[in-house]
Amino acid sequence: MKKFKPQPGFTVLAHKIALDPNATTYRHLHSHAGAARAAYNWAVAYITAAWWQRKAEQSYGIPEDQLTEWRPWSLPSLRKAFNEDKRTNPRFAGWWDENSKEAYNTGLANASAAFDNYAKSKSGKRKGRKIGIPRFKPKRKARLTCRFTTGTIRVEPDGHHVTLPRIGTVRLHEHRCDLRALIVAGNMRILSATARWDRGRWFVSLQVEARHELVKVARPGTAVGIDLGIKTLAVLADSDGVLGEEPNPRHLDRGQKQLRRASRAVSRRRGPDRRIGQQASKRWEKANQARNKIHHRVANLREDTLHKLTTRLVSEYGTIVVEDLNVAAMGRNRRLSRRVADAAFGEIRRQLTYKTRRRGTRLIVADRWYPSSKTCSRCGVVKAKLPLSVRVFECDNCGLVLDRDANAGHNLAALAARTTGTGVAGDLDLAKAKSKPRGADRKTRATRPRRKAGTGRAGGAIPSPRAGKETGDRQQNTGAQPALR
Repeated sequence: MKKFKPQPGFTVLAHKIALDPNATTYRHLHSHAGAARAAYNWAVAYITAAWWQRKAEQSYGIPEDQLTEWRPWSLPSLRKAFNEDKRTNPRFAGWWDENSKEAYNTGLANASAAFDNYAKSKSGKRKGRKIGIPRFKPKRKARLTCRFTTGTIRVEPDGHHVTLPRIGTVRLHEHRCDLRALIVAGNMRILSATARWDRGRWFVSLQVEARHELVKVARPGTAVGIDLGIKTLAVLADSDGVLGEEPNPRHLDRGQKQLRRASRAVSRRRGPDRRIGQQASKRWEKANQARNKIHHRVANLREDTLHKLTTRLVSEYGTIVVEDLNVAAMGRNRRLSRRVADAAFGEIRRQLTYKTRRRGTRLIVADRWYPSSKTCSRCGVVKAKLPLSVRVFECDNCGLVLDRDANAGHNLAALAARTTGTGVAGDLDLAKAKSKPRGADRKTRATRPRRKAGTGRAGGAIPSPRAGKETGDRQQNTGAQPALR
């Protein structure tokens, strides 16, 4: 299938807007999402039935050329087979015409993508962890969503309503006359709309092709280094020597008291049990909704905080430097996993990635093994070890005493002056030093070294960027590093 390309000067964006549907529209949205789930399950059964049939025939000794043919899982093939089956299949015959064709197309497209990912993962063409065979989506756990690509999709002139195919006009939770103005002026065109049930309410995501307009940042020539943490969410150190902090609101910790009370109420009710076919009681569903409402509020507060932080950063600085943190490994620490998840380090980097690209600024990701906390931001000497329990950096060479997070922020800001324009991790204009065994430089070492560092050796070579000489403590080039006042 040919990939969509926006016209020159335009870019593809998405606007996520909350909906306020009435009772009738609410039922239509749920019906379309349920139809998408039913079509997905039909596609999974349609494809896997041929697989199991071939496996059974092979066990009977049937020759290869006489086995049941493979069923293709491309979207056109699935759509054609579904249209032939929906009128006679008792599962769809009585109600398939109540929903838009886009609802069934959503489920079939998701199933086609799932089988394609499985095949690529099994053959080694897909990166990441191995993906198993697509399974059925249960009614209680499936995410309610439906995507519309054809039909009437528009924002009404009053800016308070949006029209979707077969569903009709739905009231928006907020006034979006700005989108209507851009569409009328010819600066925006709606490509598709996705209705989705998320955090206890319905949202619509309008995928649009909008004219790309660069907005000048406040300080285009200034770089900022961001050191993310738990005690303080972000320590900001710019290339002008100005230091700032972004406090960690810890929304999940603040909601723990309410969550404990709500969870106790849920545990006292009769919940669902699939082993014995027990259905949840009405009081359990009511208590569970009250608990989910607390989780939704925490998620909304976290999302609002992160968006405000990242938007402020990309609006002010021309270059942003962050670390390549191994968030998955940090989340396996049973003492810090909840706070690491609440801080959402990966979400901060994801937002900075697309917002800097939209603004036309630069995002630099430092190498994962770059010793930002162990390097002196004044003289460049790298410490061999600096445990997490030591929160103050003390340089043995120049006597600098500074908070370790602030020191890391200054080192990250100085890294922008030595990095090429690509902004990828480890892409530095520095000569590589001679390879030496790694030791204390790694920040996440699971086992202790078997032998201690010898005389004149400070634990191994400097991880990327590799620069400087090694005489006891290692010396880095400090020509591009700002001097502290």
